[in-house]
Amino acid sequence: MAAAFPLMLTWTLTTHELHLRYVWKISRNASSTKTNLLLRVSGGGQSGTGEAAPNVRYNETPELLKQQFDALQANGLTAVTSLVELDELLATQPVAHALSFALESALVQWLAACAGQPVWQWLGVPPPARTVPTAFSLPIMEPGAVAGFLQEQNAARFQLLKIKVNQAEGLELIREVARVLPGHGLLVDGNETWTNADGVLGFLENATALPGVHLRFLEQPMPAALAEDYRYLRPRSTVPLLADESVTDTADFAEIARQFHGVNVKLMKAGGFRRGVELLRRTNAHGLLPMLGCMVETTVGIEAAMQISALADVHDLDGFLIVKDEPFGLVGEEAGQLFLPA
Repeated sequence: MAAAFPLMLTWTLTTHELHLRYVWKISRNASSTKTNLLLRVSGGGQSGTGEAAPNVRYNETPELLKQQFDALQANGLTAVTSLVELDELLATQPVAHALSFALESALVQWLAACAGQPVWQWLGVPPPARTVPTAFSLPIMEPGAVAGFLQEQNAARFQLLKIKVNQAEGLELIREVARVLPGHGLLVDGNETWTNADGVLGFLENATALPGVHLRFLEQPMPAALAEDYRYLRPRSTVPLLADESVTDTADFAEIARQFHGVNVKLMKAGGFRRGVELLRRTNAHGLLPMLGCMVETTVGIEAAMQISALADVHDLDGFLIVKDEPFGLVGEEAGQLFLPA
């Protein structure tokens, strides 16, 4: 009788330089390309794919992620066939959250395929809706360019427009969007641009007084470290405040609830499906609005987020729409609604 050998999986990591459809500018950086990494696992006739989108805010770079992946390969990654084994390996060889998500995403896809189940079912979460509305993001730009941008991108088809702002041009950007699309729902994302709560309150007062402005949310206006300012701002803000950079691995949700009204959860930042699901459920449990967001990603990453989209009330999953000639086509969009092709 032949001896049974343990299954060894094949893991590969490839770099993809993504050209963007326009300059993606937020308060801390700007770029016309983005380098993401695709991680693939295969074995036993099944495969899974995950995406890593390195985030400079957390000192992640493609080079760092490749080094960390090589270290995992040298320390037994091929023998990993379960989430428990992956956790054990990552406990001894910690990696950036973006790479951790790519690893877990690929492995969960493989495990779900082996079980003959869709990923959402294997994870034990409700199925995604047939279509999921997404916000559409505007990068920081010259106010004079806003009208042309909105027309070129047919941005009116999205129910919620997310406007990236800095202190210098934020009000003018909002003024222009409201002039072109009066009454359209707006989410303003400061990416930590303001330095104190009074500055944010002044901005809100001026922004909400602009003709045609329908401001629904304000996301992470100040640095995460300014907890006292957030506690002061929360009861005084005229719109719900959403946390992004403030929610980390060690986030105290009772404290987050004293600073914000909702949480933007990103799988790439959470480091995996399980942590993302936990964050969304904790958000709900603390009476906070659950939002599911993304980085600049291909449809590999967005398709993963779609699997847990039923746990969120607001969705900001337009990262793939920024990518020129997106290569994978795993998620479709029509009339501002996302769907998974049959």
